[in-house]
Amino acid sequence: MAEQMTHSAQNNSSGSGLAGKLKKWGPLIAIGGLMAFGFSQGWHHYLSLDSLVRHREWLASQVSAHYGLMLGGYMLAYILAVALSFPGASFLTIAGGLLFGWAVGGAATVLAATLGASVIFLATRSAFGASLRARAGGFVDRFSEGFRDNAFSYLLFLRLVPVFPFWLINVVPALFNVRLGVYFLATLVGILPGTFAYAFIGAGLDSIIAAQKAANPACATDPNCSVTLDTSALITPELIAAFVALGVVSLIPPALKAVKKWRGSKESS
Repeated sequence: MAEQMTHSAQNNSSGSGLAGKLKKWGPLIAIGGLMAFGFSQGWHHYLSLDSLVRHREWLASQVSAHYGLMLGGYMLAYILAVALSFPGASFLTIAGGLLFGWAVGGAATVLAATLGASVIFLATRSAFGASLRARAGGFVDRFSEGFRDNAFSYLLFLRLVPVFPFWLINVVPALFNVRLGVYFLATLVGILPGTFAYAFIGAGLDSIIAAQKAANPACATDPNCSVTLDTSALITPELIAAFVALGVVSLIPPALKAVKKWRGSKESS
């Protein structure tokens, strides 16, 4: 009887250990597997302005016939692209502005991008957050604490200033145990300016395509002539400077907090 109870306890312990590992690593493994499959199938090749230009008339006809379905499909595609860390988020945002207008396209993009970022954030925090915090010490521990104390401002800065890749900012806060609510709100607010800027570009993309076709003599006789667009050419230095200025503004609260703390320590000494 005792042997049976011991054997049963060992099985339960083994089962719970396996369940715990699946709960911890399962989401990240699933995302990694789907990411590898997507890249192997070439899904990321569809995320280009050239592809959008080639298929824009068909897409426009589908939006006209099935508006709600296409809008939902667009948001789902955006969530997957962000969660799987596919390149081409700027392309998708431009596509949203072109197909649904800057207001609806921008709003749908903000929500979808925030949801997709939250998926990879939660998966990363589940897999690595606890183990990293347990091993952290010294500077890493102090940096982690400082990041959490001013998480909203720091995340807002990282989202506003286009210095680091979007996927990297999705992952790093999870390693420092940032609360989901703070992460979600900072992401939602932080991507608003850039998202609507790209959506505005998308809303005016037809005029850009028409101008490039008019400048290409071959397009006078061939309505299906190819037009190549470069995303980087659509972003002006003034637009980037505006993002940097917004990012600097987002760092004012923690800077004032640090100055106040320094003055307090100086007066007490």
